[in-house]
Amino acid sequence: MHLNYLAFAVPFFLAFIGLEYLVSRRQGKTYFRFNDSVTNLSIGILERLLDVFTVGIFYFVYDYLHRRFGIFDIKPSVLLWVALLICTDFIWYWYHRLAHEVSIFWCAHVVHHQSEEFNYTVSARITVFQAFIRTGFWAVLPIIGFPPAMITSMLLVHGLYPFFIHTRTIGKLGILEYILVTPSHHRVHHASNPQYLDKNYGDVFIIWDKLFGTFVKETEEPVYGLTKPLQSNSFLWQHFHFILEMLYTVRRTSGWRNRLRVIFGKPDHVDPAARGELERIYLVQSKEKGSSTKLYNYVLWQIVCTLVVLFTFILFEKYVPVPVQVGITLLILLTLINCGAIMEQKQWVFYLEFPRYFVCFVTLFYFWPSPWLFTIAIGVLTAAAWFRSSLKEEYLRLVYGE
Repeated sequence: MHLNYLAFAVPFFLAFIGLEYLVSRRQGKTYFRFNDSVTNLSIGILERLLDVFTVGIFYFVYDYLHRRFGIFDIKPSVLLWVALLICTDFIWYWYHRLAHEVSIFWCAHVVHHQSEEFNYTVSARITVFQAFIRTGFWAVLPIIGFPPAMITSMLLVHGLYPFFIHTRTIGKLGILEYILVTPSHHRVHHASNPQYLDKNYGDVFIIWDKLFGTFVKETEEPVYGLTKPLQSNSFLWQHFHFILEMLYTVRRTSGWRNRLRVIFGKPDHVDPAARGELERIYLVQSKEKGSSTKLYNYVLWQIVCTLVVLFTFILFEKYVPVPVQVGITLLILLTLINCGAIMEQKQWVFYLEFPRYFVCFVTLFYFWPSPWLFTIAIGVLTAAAWFRSSLKEEYLRLVYGE
């Protein structure tokens, strides 16, 4: 069988998240919050899912650039693997730094910094937008002459290390603090304390920050998250809020030069009042923000089931027909939106069940194109639409409690 063993990254990371949770509890610390952790995992689930479709595209780009524009014909050797690691980390530093210093790049990277906690689940906050931007930076590697297979292998290793530095359970690491990016260094990077802003961009080696003057030691307890907290668990809002804020500012800015400065200048040029205005338009907040065991259980079980589906889908990716791949992707996306909307206690979340039902039906119909199945599905959908008022009331009661 041709299995995709990268699927085992899912239980691997979950095991370390569970271990960190147990260690933090033993230390008497509260490093995890339910809503925060679910939101972090939701973003990571989508990125891991979309990787199935994008990794091949990125490899094709590297291969094309290597064949057409490669300056050297590099062959793998120990020294050249080390050289590739150093080059990859150097490019990462500048990608990461520019992701903080250029508004259009910050649109993609801001998602990684929204969490007000700092634990292993935060490392999952990577979007597919970031993956495309990073590929643009790493495109210089095949032009230098590094072969695509070598680059892809290095990126897998290089991408594994940052997971382990998103934690508060590990203190300072002695002499390693002078060489590697440690959890202490990365806690600084995720902090919103004024003295910590825009510091410690390194991914594996801290030498770049020291060389280019962006290094700061961890001295006082960091406060995590954005300088202006997002205050929303909405899956869609977390992905697109800064894009909308930037476009809002561009529309209200006169002159092309000033508009370009908003897009390609520092994020500081985006109107700080934009978010409040956009939240008023797009985020109609519930008057009551309570919580219930039913709500938590429903969200938790959806995330658990989604992780199981994700693991199975990636593992057997080569055996899943394209229409089913599309169906699974849509179903997972709708479920993640559903979880975010439930944590916001939105009333419209009930209507999200209809497209989920439709996707499930179409996927099942692909395997079993029976007229009986079609008739039953249409009957159920018709009955649900006819009794939608009473169904909605019962649904909201079951999800949100009394």
